[in-house]
Amino acid sequence: MRRRIPVVATAVVTVAIAALIWLGLWQLRRLHWKEALIARYAAAASEPPIAFPDRYPVGDEVLFRRASAQCARVIGWAVEAGRTRTGTPGWRHIARCAAGAGQVPVMADVGVSDQPAVPAWPGGAVSGTIAWAPSHDSLLARIWGREVRRDPMIVADRPAPGLAASAPPSIGDIPNNHLSYAVQWFLFAATAAVIYTLALRRRMIADRSRDS
Repeated sequence: MRRRIPVVATAVVTVAIAALIWLGLWQLRRLHWKEALIARYAAAASEPPIAFPDRYPVGDEVLFRRASAQCARVIGWAVEAGRTRTGTPGWRHIARCAAGAGQVPVMADVGVSDQPAVPAWPGGAVSGTIAWAPSHDSLLARIWGREVRRDPMIVADRPAPGLAASAPPSIGDIPNNHLSYAVQWFLFAATAAVIYTLALRRRMIADRSRDS
C-alpha cells in the first residue's frame, strides 16, 4: 500500500523553514546596513568640529562628531553609571543646561567621580564628542513603537574640577552581531529540515513494515 506524505504537517514545516530562512536573510540585510552605519560614524569622527545642534529634530548624523557648546546655566543633573578614560568605574555626571523654546538643551557629560553627589560646576564652555544622552524609556514603550525624542550630549574632553574625564563614545561599542544571528537562523532552518526528513523516513519505514 502506498503511503502519502502528510500534507498538513509538511506544509507547516515548510512554512516554518521558509520563515527561518527569511529571518536569516533579513539579518544579512541588517548586517550590510550596520556596516554602512559604522563606516559613516567612523568618517564623522574624523570630520571638522561642528556647533552643537540647537534645533529638533536631531538625526544620528551628528553622532561621533566633534562639537563645542556654551552651557549658560545648569538647570539639572543626571547621575549615571560610567567609566573614566582609563576604565575606572564610577558615577557619570551629566549637566542639563537651559535652552530656549524649541531648542535642543545643551547636555554635557562633564566627568566621572567615585561619589554620586553632583559637582559644583556652574556651566561654561564645553567641547568634546557628540553621543546620545542616556534614555530610560521602558521596554514596553519601545516594543509598542512609541516615538521617543532623543537628546544629543557632549562627552567633554576636559572634565569639571574634581572629576575624571569620561570615556568618550567608541564606535567599537556598537553591537554588530547580525552575521552570527543570520547563521543561527540558517542553522535552525537546516536542523528543522533534517529532523523532519528523518521523521518522514522513519514513518515510511514503519509503514512498509506494517504492510509487509
